[in-house]
Amino acid sequence: MFTGIIEAVGTIEKIETSGSNINFTLTCPFTHELKIDQSLAHNGCCLTVVKTEGNKYVVTAINETLEKTNLGKWEVGTVVNLERCMKMDGRLDGHIVQGHVDKTGEVIDIENRDGSYFITMSYENDGSFVTVPQGSITVNGISLTVAKSEDNLFSVAIIPYTWEFTNMKYLKKGDKVNLEFDIIGKYIARLIKKQNVN
Repeated sequence: MFTGIIEAVGTIEKIETSGSNINFTLTCPFTHELKIDQSLAHNGCCLTVVKTEGNKYVVTAINETLEKTNLGKWEVGTVVNLERCMKMDGRLDGHIVQGHVDKTGEVIDIENRDGSYFITMSYENDGSFVTVPQGSITVNGISLTVAKSEDNLFSVAIIPYTWEFTNMKYLKKGDKVNLEFDIIGKYIARLIKKQNVN
């Protein structure tokens, strides 16, 4: 379980293929605190630490994860948003995030509004997912508030701090981002869709 509050960014140092899986080697400021079998969200995708060595650690992404997320587009040097799992005695500063990416979206517009940024993203919508104004959405692991919502697109406003201390500042039009929709909204959308079928 995560909160969508990014702790730090990491950098991809090495990418190795192992059958249909990919092993990613990264560095980050808290590598020395990581343990094998620990869950760590990378751009909102929960991956397990399988190896640590010095200032580097390794996680493995299976084919299903690669197909459903933007991990398959990572290259050496890619900057990744990182969050360790939530402590049970901590504050939930963002919202309830599972670390299970629902699908990818596409950045269609980035607008600089005098220091803050208004980013609009589109996604394929089959009725299973929904966004609402002032609702929650996770983009590349970041807990954000929906500023504007339509059938298959939404916009978020990014404050300067989030822009500076996450990988948001590297986004450009056409980029793929990992999306995890609000868990409550997903249940409601599923129930409504099921009722409409019946």
